[in-house]
Amino acid sequence: MTTINDNSVLKVLSDLVRRQVNVHPNKAAFVFEGDTLTYAQLEQGSNRTANGLLNWGTSPNQRIGYLGKNSHHYYELLLGVSKSGGVLCPINWRLAEAEITYILNDFTPEILFIGPEFMDMASSLKSQVSSLKHIVPMEADKGNTPHYSEWRDSHSDDFPNIIRDTTDDALQMYTSGTTGHPKGAILTNQSLLTPYERFRGHNMPNWNIWSDDDVSLIPMPCFHIGGTAWGLTTIAHGATGIIMRNFDPVEVLENIDKYRVSKLFLVPAAMKIVANLPRAKEVDFSQLKFMLYGASPMPLPLLKQAIDVFSCGFAQFYGMTETSGTISALPPEDHDLEGNERMRSVGKALLGVEIVIMDDAGNRLPAGEIGEIVTRSSMNMKGYWNLAKATEETLTDEGWLRTGDVGYLDADGYLFLKDRKKDMIISGGENVYPAEVENAIFDHPKVADVAVIGVPDKKWGETVKACVVIKSGESLTDDEIIEWTRSKIAKFKCPKSVDFLETLPRNPSGKVLRRLLRAPYQTTN
Repeated sequence: MTTINDNSVLKVLSDLVRRQVNVHPNKAAFVFEGDTLTYAQLEQGSNRTANGLLNWGTSPNQRIGYLGKNSHHYYELLLGVSKSGGVLCPINWRLAEAEITYILNDFTPEILFIGPEFMDMASSLKSQVSSLKHIVPMEADKGNTPHYSEWRDSHSDDFPNIIRDTTDDALQMYTSGTTGHPKGAILTNQSLLTPYERFRGHNMPNWNIWSDDDVSLIPMPCFHIGGTAWGLTTIAHGATGIIMRNFDPVEVLENIDKYRVSKLFLVPAAMKIVANLPRAKEVDFSQLKFMLYGASPMPLPLLKQAIDVFSCGFAQFYGMTETSGTISALPPEDHDLEGNERMRSVGKALLGVEIVIMDDAGNRLPAGEIGEIVTRSSMNMKGYWNLAKATEETLTDEGWLRTGDVGYLDADGYLFLKDRKKDMIISGGENVYPAEVENAIFDHPKVADVAVIGVPDKKWGETVKACVVIKSGESLTDDEIIEWTRSKIAKFKCPKSVDFLETLPRNPSGKVLRRLLRAPYQTTN
């Protein structure tokens, strides 16, 4: 078994695929909707993409946009942009057009690659984003503009001799902002490649042992660090990735069965949907080694059901975009069908990662005491794009990153979360910040006050609930509030339910006491 197929040090993203080309060029790197992309083709295609970008005048660190669903060409584009010296910025396609426009105007791309599902938005985006010069359809379109493959293949497949370093920017991913605006987290080559170097010369945890005949399934969206990193992990280990355009539970089962998938990453809400399908009882899961999950904890009843259905090992991940993904893991041996104290945790820090608990003054707290979770590793982001103050508030001069999450470490180093980042709601693996939803609802002329909370949901983990105070003399219904928000923000952020209150509970300084609003809905899974 192998993890990396030679002993050279990874410096830039393109090193991942170049290693594999030297070992098995004709092996399938990705399979997407019946189309196979070998490692040699991935190398050649990303070279052509890089040369095409350079012919358009791409300069070092220039931001390039991607608005599209998953495909094998996304990873080819990611590597090609890196080889050109540029920085790819994938955009959450589930956002509303106004939110997408905001992000584009934030990183001001000259080039945007766009998936077929969003082509009807192209002309509108170009009119609202003055920096845009080129919009490239990822697939054939009704118009005369050459689509990605045609454009790519019109350029040389020579390796572009653009010098990049480990500390150079490689990827910019947007996270939801507590003030209502997304922030661009800048991830360097080092940030992204550290996971594939950290265990060199050390014993690999069992959930991270790969062989190059492994087959991974990639159903999570590439605009999330989980989706992009899972594809890069597949390349790093010389495995084959089965890419799904988007999550579809029936298709997940069909792919596991058809391609003999051995490794899979899902969020618990998605896992539950898959496990509940009648078809799950008919699928042969004997090849499946590990089910890896993150974004939210695994309730014990769901774990029992998942183990019964999938009959494999389970490992929980904890991390965030700002840490380039996983910084702690709860391994399979700590998962117990009878339940145990450690299963309430998110595991222990990975090799090369420091996790401590600090108070508001920045002092480290001893085991068992609750404070902010702070982490340091070479995976930490470089900072937020064009947000010096937010960067300064998040990163210290000593290299620590303040996660904003509250928790504690036990005496054995297991990390326990107590509260989510600034009241963030996690619904079906998607991060929803109350401020984004509140800002949309406040615009309604009949709303006097509003607070948004997450409430437990059997299917999605949490759903969004709006607590609304109506202006005196006015009247509103649940449907009116929900419909209003749908015109302003992404559907997954919109409230699924509304409570109408006389007033919102606040502390003496005026801060809404969300814990009091959440209290009536808290249940034990």
